[in-house]
Amino acid sequence: MSATLIKKERLPQLDIYRALAILGVLHVHATSFATVDAIDSRFYYIINFINIFFKYGTPSFIFLSSFVLFYNYADRPLTKELIGNFYKRRLLYILLPYLLFSILYFFVRMYQNGYLGPSFDLSAQLPVFFERLIRGQNYTHLYFVFISLQFYILFPIFLALFKSSRFLVRWAVPIGFLLQWAFIIWNKYELRYEFKGSLAISYLAYYMLGAFLAMHYDKFKDWLTLSWWKQSARQKAGTVVLWGGWLFMALTHVQIWYNQRLHGAKYDSLLYELLWNLHTIFSALVLMQLANWLYHGGWKWLVKLLTRIGELSFAIYLVHPLWLFLYRELDPKLNPVTDDYLIWVYGGMVTALIVSGLAVQVFMRWIPGAWVLLGSIPRSLKRTPKAPAPSHPKDTVTGDSRKSVDL
Repeated sequence: MSATLIKKERLPQLDIYRALAILGVLHVHATSFATVDAIDSRFYYIINFINIFFKYGTPSFIFLSSFVLFYNYADRPLTKELIGNFYKRRLLYILLPYLLFSILYFFVRMYQNGYLGPSFDLSAQLPVFFERLIRGQNYTHLYFVFISLQFYILFPIFLALFKSSRFLVRWAVPIGFLLQWAFIIWNKYELRYEFKGSLAISYLAYYMLGAFLAMHYDKFKDWLTLSWWKQSARQKAGTVVLWGGWLFMALTHVQIWYNQRLHGAKYDSLLYELLWNLHTIFSALVLMQLANWLYHGGWKWLVKLLTRIGELSFAIYLVHPLWLFLYRELDPKLNPVTDDYLIWVYGGMVTALIVSGLAVQVFMRWIPGAWVLLGSIPRSLKRTPKAPAPSHPKDTVTGDSRKSVDL
């Protein structure tokens, strides 16, 4: 590949993608308790549907993270300076927030389990904290950040391999599936590692798909961005297969969990794994196409709203379990079989989005150093000091030197 730096096209629609992904995460987390508590509700199919259908959130973020990294870095010379800056940014904007939120949620969990009190011994709990820290297990959602850190460590290696071998780029997706499923089967029958969901190899197919699409984006751009009416016959056929396959896999995934939870049906664990994998792989591409359609659809208010949610998605991801914890502490003791209970459960999702979104936005806008806790600050929320008036018109500096971090 040429060492000449190629200016890449900006893809603002990816913020819409992030918004759709974080909405998936919020739906799953808001309904987690209800899948157990509301088993006798006449709305149980709806609760189960929401909880399983929206499981695309975390895998979609992994896919998108890979896509953005390879899209931004594939055409750059692989130098020590590039790698050093890459790791510096991740250390500041990902690892530091992960560490701080791990500490915060460790104490939240201690409170939930009734350990905080006069007899609480911090020194005795520190080994537990560090054990969970290295597995991304200090709270249920932190595994995603831990997985991302693993992929960031591996990224320069993958990038060097892909830049040196067209064969690896061409076969990236099959290789990703093969390695991921080899690990899944090995773990099921021999390794039996309990926390495999915290290991990056469990998501390698998504990572490789993101890398492949980024490095072939020009070939797929029209199919992903053109509306249905502007697509060629071949592109329409691809869209039908994509969306049809997505709906089939998603609904089948929903159904087997419904059968298990409500009727006690038993299936091989590999079937759950396969349907989750196919459902969420299809979802990653569906969301990419949907984000483009929404961005170019002419609904300016919706694009503006989703863009802001997408800009804040990483911070919302970190913060929203705090609100859900408080929301559930204020449990009105509704009967899980009543209509009001369904409204209260979904209210947790809606308020988690609104409260978390507003809180992180205010924090980022007005609190100096907010990036330490919440990661990279969106450009639209950065407080830039007013430049002094130039002494002469010729002294005016033009251009934009601000840099964004591709998180």
